[in-house]
Amino acid sequence: MPVSAKKAASLRVVKPVRVARSLQKGQQTRAAILEAALGLASHMGLEGLSIGALADVTGMSKSGVFAHFGSREELQIAVVTEYHAKFEEEVFFTAIREPRGLPRLRAMFERWVRRVSVEVDSGCIYISGAVEFDDRPGPVRDALVGMVKAWHAALHKAIVLALDEGHLQAGADVDQIVFELHGLILSLHHDARFMRSPGALARAGLGFDRTIQFYATPAGLQVDGARKPPKIGATRR
Repeated sequence: MPVSAKKAASLRVVKPVRVARSLQKGQQTRAAILEAALGLASHMGLEGLSIGALADVTGMSKSGVFAHFGSREELQIAVVTEYHAKFEEEVFFTAIREPRGLPRLRAMFERWVRRVSVEVDSGCIYISGAVEFDDRPGPVRDALVGMVKAWHAALHKAIVLALDEGHLQAGADVDQIVFELHGLILSLHHDARFMRSPGALARAGLGFDRTIQFYATPAGLQVDGARKPPKIGATRR
């Protein structure tokens, strides 16, 4: 084989390797920027995000950050998507390992509460985003609404499965139960983060128990009671 042909063959092998490494490095850089952006948004809100602020935090140039996120809006949507992915991993995918019915619904709520308790010192992007974009139509609001609706759909399905298992009374209003559970989380976030009320976590758990007791069948209460953890520091009047 002529030397020039050998060199060409070598280049054909080396070039894809270099491209793959370059793509991998670019993905790692983008992931690092996104992680920093998620931290900023948790404390400052989505509106607090900017290419300049992110460049300062990451030690990169503005043009370097801009190369991965072409606009502030694109950055905000990427943060919402990343937040939702972490939420699903921590809350949903672990909870669905539990048996269908009230055990799974309880697991979803308890993991949801656990995440809120971790976010007391930072903030929930779903909640802060709802305040920032409630009256501002556009792609960022659409992304936020879509993620929250996806979580509500997962709760809705878990409640329907609890009905199918005979754990909830026939005719129970599924949408009302979703509303009540989300209301408990909003109250928990307000009292724990804003009011700094020490009994907020216990009250959220008590609220869930009362909701289940209202809608559950005797069989459901038996199944739920067998799996329910003992109360710790419950608040009594």
